[in-house]
Amino acid sequence: MAEILVLYYSRTGGTAAMARYVARGVEEVVGMTARLRTVPPVSTVCEAVEDEIPAAGPPYVKLDDLRECAGLALGSPTRFGNMAAPLKYFLDTTGGLWLAGALAGKPAAVFTSVSTLHGGHESTLLSMMIPLLHHGMLLMGIPFTEAALNETHSGGTPYGASHWSGALSKNTLSAEEKQLCRTLGRRLAETAQRLEAVA
Repeated sequence: MAEILVLYYSRTGGTAAMARYVARGVEEVVGMTARLRTVPPVSTVCEAVEDEIPAAGPPYVKLDDLRECAGLALGSPTRFGNMAAPLKYFLDTTGGLWLAGALAGKPAAVFTSVSTLHGGHESTLLSMMIPLLHHGMLLMGIPFTEAALNETHSGGTPYGASHWSGALSKNTLSAEEKQLCRTLGRRLAETAQRLEAVA
């Protein structure tokens, strides 16, 4: 089975919930499976020292997870219209993969969770795309042919899935947000499968 890496950072649970729905969409495609991974938090004072395995949730990502995947779904909460520092910190360690061209030609998609309705959904998604473009990945979003994109009153963009979590992160994913996460995962898996068939 080919694997799609669903890699994310989540502080209050919104992005983690999205990751699970993206993974569900991946696994709707016969022959494809999702590999959920996260990154540890970082400190502004010194590098955080974490156990090798987190107390809860999926394992921490390793560079081999990226090397082995058929495609990548990357998720982060919004931090002032940008991806969160822990995810950026990890991406900054992928220079060896870049030198080797290990991710070039693989499909990728992005998703985000944000506390305010106009808090930077799309700029965060765009910021996450930049390092993936440098890696030579093939970026994909969600087309407006997806009905939920036209019906949502919270998260959802053509750049990738998004979730409006509310000021205290109490909003659960809406039906449309869940559908858009699944759509993103399914499109990513289908694209990876097609690319592998012609390789």
